[in-house]
Amino acid sequence: MAVVKANAYGHGLLESAKCLAEADAFGVARIQEALVLRNAGITTPIVLLEGVLDHEQLEEAARQDLDIVVHSDEQISLLAEGAPDTSFVVWLKLDTGMNRLGFRPEQLWSVLTRLARVGPRVRELRAMTHFAAADEPDSQMTARQVASFASLMRGRSWPRSLCNSAALFTRPDAHAEWVRPGLALYGVSPFAELLGSQLGLQPAMRLVSTVIAVREVMQGETVGYGGLWKAAHNSRIAILAAGYGDGLCRSTASGTPVLIGGQRATIAGRVSMDMIAVDVSRLPPVQVGESAVLWGPELPVEEVAAHAATIPYELLCGITCRVPLSLV
Repeated sequence: MAVVKANAYGHGLLESAKCLAEADAFGVARIQEALVLRNAGITTPIVLLEGVLDHEQLEEAARQDLDIVVHSDEQISLLAEGAPDTSFVVWLKLDTGMNRLGFRPEQLWSVLTRLARVGPRVRELRAMTHFAAADEPDSQMTARQVASFASLMRGRSWPRSLCNSAALFTRPDAHAEWVRPGLALYGVSPFAELLGSQLGLQPAMRLVSTVIAVREVMQGETVGYGGLWKAAHNSRIAILAAGYGDGLCRSTASGTPVLIGGQRATIAGRVSMDMIAVDVSRLPPVQVGESAVLWGPELPVEEVAAHAATIPYELLCGITCRVPLSLV
């Protein structure tokens, strides 16, 4: 199941789905995302990972032949009240320790009793859970969750899904019938201490901006809002047309690397809405109109995220709609 929610982690929902055409299913968070795919003619099974929230969404899910996750009593009631001629592949979400969505282990028997009353509206029943700490290989929590889920599945032959991107690498014993990679599909590591390239992954996104000005800054002068960066010596500063209006984090610190002409320079001062300043003093002369790579295969987004005190997920998903998408 290729997880393409949140605009395919910033990579473009429809474009990414077309690139992932060999996936057995797509995972989305909300029905609006599923409709984008169906309206484009994509017939691959689509799983609503948060399920449906009301009767209208249930009816639309039936029309579009979507799989639905059921994680609450309210969703079972919606299913029971749905049109008698509708049926769904239902993914029963079990909470083995995430404490976010899903039925607790002690609820399983009563949930199955209620689902049995729903009758033919459940065309097929599958089971899933979600790991809370799979990106921490030394955590014992994942082992406890695997054991809890295995106990609940004992004697049952339902198709199962446990593994997100991190568990795909660290828990081959939990791959089961379905895996649900997200971040790893886009070539990025789910682990804080590893780059995607160290896992054999190739980043799918390159975020590129343009130099729109080059300025001379004298020793002791400051750059940007708040004057947080002060020139230790006479410096050359390139201004790039990129900022938090495009999805860069305002928390990105001075010293964060940027590539211009294939060489590393560093951000100088605070990220503003539309621009960042980059210290290019150590580079050959930089010209207006030159391209600058903010992250990509040659500059890992994992490294940039560390400078911004965040995780790669946030940077990728934060790309805004004004950034043009170009497939290469």
